[in-house]
Amino acid sequence: MTSHDRLITPDLPLPALPRQPEGTPWPTETWPLGEMPRQMNREGFDELVAKAFSQPDDLGETHAFLAVQGGKLIFEKYAEGFGPHDTYKSWSMAKSITQALIGILVREGKIDIHAPVKAPEWPAGDPRAAITLDQLLRMSSGLAFREDYEPDNPSDVIEMLWGSGKEDVARFAASFPAAYAPDHFWSYSSGTSNIVARCAAEAAGKKGAAFEAFMRKELFDVIGMKNVMPKFDAAGTFIGSSFCYAEARDFAKFGLLYLRGGAWDGRQVLPEGWVDYARTPTAQTPKAFEEEGPYGAHWWLGMGGPGSFSANGFEGQFTLIVPDLDMVFVRHGRSPGEQSKNVKKWLGAVTGFTCAAALGTAGRCCPKAGSTMPAPPPPRPRKPSRKKDLTAPIGGLAWADREVSRPMASKGSSR
Repeated sequence: MTSHDRLITPDLPLPALPRQPEGTPWPTETWPLGEMPRQMNREGFDELVAKAFSQPDDLGETHAFLAVQGGKLIFEKYAEGFGPHDTYKSWSMAKSITQALIGILVREGKIDIHAPVKAPEWPAGDPRAAITLDQLLRMSSGLAFREDYEPDNPSDVIEMLWGSGKEDVARFAASFPAAYAPDHFWSYSSGTSNIVARCAAEAAGKKGAAFEAFMRKELFDVIGMKNVMPKFDAAGTFIGSSFCYAEARDFAKFGLLYLRGGAWDGRQVLPEGWVDYARTPTAQTPKAFEEEGPYGAHWWLGMGGPGSFSANGFEGQFTLIVPDLDMVFVRHGRSPGEQSKNVKKWLGAVTGFTCAAALGTAGRCCPKAGSTMPAPPPPRPRKPSRKKDLTAPIGGLAWADREVSRPMASKGSSR
């Protein structure tokens, strides 16, 4: 495959993001409790959940599963030996947290995602010096990086996190050459996320403990993520690709923040439209689209049906957001390889039961109850180049041309 191969962009819906229901308290301190939809086939739902917690060969281990609807916690279950006050590995769900940190800096006017990234590894004249933060967030930078997790065949991500790159993960990732021109190829890369995390630290003017304090003040404390532990490398960079531990309930709060369009209890934590930017599809090669699934900006798309988006982590960590249902699902466990793919289908089936109950039918938001995840709508061809229009700021930020980028919508809206 060459840089001239055709890129495609899936034509996915962008459903409205629901507001917090009037009278429902925000879960900053504690989650308000709600009930499962009365119309739900509870027997079928319970069978799915029971299967997941029985540690079947096709799904692996499920340690925690939560469901939030209408801003209330309606279902919560933990495996033996796990509980609500345990912290769970984010793995690549940390990428979506990194995206939130960039959004906060955008809101503060400290970063422009369409400006070239100033990386010391990319001197003037280096083709990599043209890479923008938007292209990094969309995994479209063109940087070489091999993302495999095979113990017998160590890849770049393993070398970065546990080998020669672990002391300075961003420098390790930024040292890779450009394999393609920006916006001409899509490739999922944890190295990319750590370059983004370093950009966030530089924009904030903080690193290490000082940047962690920034994360807590501007994000975690605001939404009540009280038992959360981000990890840093020796250079003081948040390992935003992979390492942030938190309670399952805290990951649900993070999901609710995005379900509410970045708003929380009267405060706009993320700039208006930032969530739409996160969940608008990125151009991919047909092979990547078929094998990996649609992708936005450090968020995956469509796992719970058209219009849904999710933070996905290694071995089956998921925070799934379904706007049509006003729901957030959180699942933690240990499901390597094919088991993780099966967990995605399992979550699609769970969403199907909930959708049928909420809407009275298996409608646009989800598959028929008990089925596997639906295929995304057919993609449409699109040119790989992207022209920038930096003269039209929206919400205080300059955004790219609307035809070929994924701009923020109008107000109102590792693996």
